[in-house]
Formats: sequence, C-alpha cells, structure tokens
Amino acid sequence: MIAQPPTGPRHFSLLRQLHLADAFTLLNGFAGTGAVLAFMQFLLSGDLRYYWLGGGLLPFALVMDVLDGRIARWRHKASPLGLQLDSLADVVSFGVAPAAMGFATGLRGGWDMPLLLYFVGCGISRLARYNVSASSLSDDQGKVTHFQGMPIPTSLLLAAILAGLTATGHSANASPLDVLELGPWQLHPVALLYFIHGSAMISKTLRIPKP
Repeated sequence: MIAQPPTGPRHFSLLRQLHLADAFTLLNGFAGTGAVLAFMQFLLSGDLRYYWLGGGLLPFALVMDVLDGRIARWRHKASPLGLQLDSLADVVSFGVAPAAMGFATGLRGGWDMPLLLYFVGCGISRLARYNVSASSLSDDQGKVTHFQGMPIPTSLLLAAILAGLTATGHSANASPLDVLELGPWQLHPVALLYFIHGSAMISKTLRIPKP
C-alpha cells in the first residue's frame, strides 16, 4: 500500500509563502526596529553615535521600501501577505521610529507625547485605509494612480529636520526647540510638526500622484 503524503500544514509554511520582495520588506522592518533600539541606547548612554545610527537606518528603510515594490512588479509576484507585511514594516520604520527619534531629540514634554502618539495613530490609520481602498484607487492595469493623504514614508522629512537641529547643536531647551509652559505641562513647538504631518496623512482631500 502506497503511503499518502501528509495533508496537514508543513513546517515553516509561512516562510514558504514569502517572495523575494518580501525579504526586502522585512529588511525595512528590521531597519526601523534597529532605529528604535538605537534611539533607546542613545537615551541610556548619551552617546551621539547611537542617535546617528538610528537616524541613518531610516533612509535605509526607505530604500528597502522602494525596492520591495519594484522587485514585486519586476517578478510579477505579489500577494495579500506581502501587502500586509509592507504596511506593518512601514508603521515601524516611518511611524514608530520617527516618533522615537523625536522623543530622543528632546520632545518629552507633557504636551509633546500626545502629539507623538497622535502622529503614530495617524500613520496606522493611513496605512489601514490604503489597504482597503487600494483597488478603488487603481487604474485598468491595477496600478495605484495616486495617494490619498501624505504617504507615511514622507515622515523622513521630520527625521531630517530633527537631525539638522541636532547637528547644529540645538538641545531640547534651546531655540528653535524652545519650551512653552502651557498649564501643568511643557510643549516644544517643533512637536507641532508631528501633528501637522499626521493630519496630512489622514487627509481625504489631499491627493498626491503616485510615481
């Protein structure tokens, strides 16, 4: 009697579903997570090298984010799993990591932290909306023609501003990161950039052509 092959789930079945593009997506997520850890280490040690390491990992994450889409189109291999992986990696690299960078730079006032949380929440919401609406924004070839709201990778603009302030020697309590005393808590005005950018990400009327 010929033995039948097992019909149950195979070992490492999730890994077998991944495509080459998904490996670059995971590298995106690894870079974002590494940035968060580097910013944490900077806060513990005060060693600026960790701050710059975290800042440098964010552009690397962007490169991986661009490559995963191009590789998927080149190989004509994309999947719903890959779409979800991409969004989850983007939340880490372009949502949580820039917020952690703001905190590490000195945005730690009582009013700053709700703005950072708002920014991350907007990033999560923006990606969730994209996942459920991508088909309606696509052309006849299935390519998304435009973004609804600012794409979350544009948060690297915030990271660039913070890096520039740090490079020019501005501390959390020196202009232009001066502190405002509002009631019981402090507010660094630059934290308002996170509010503005977060609101732009969830905007329904702001439409940006997709390259």
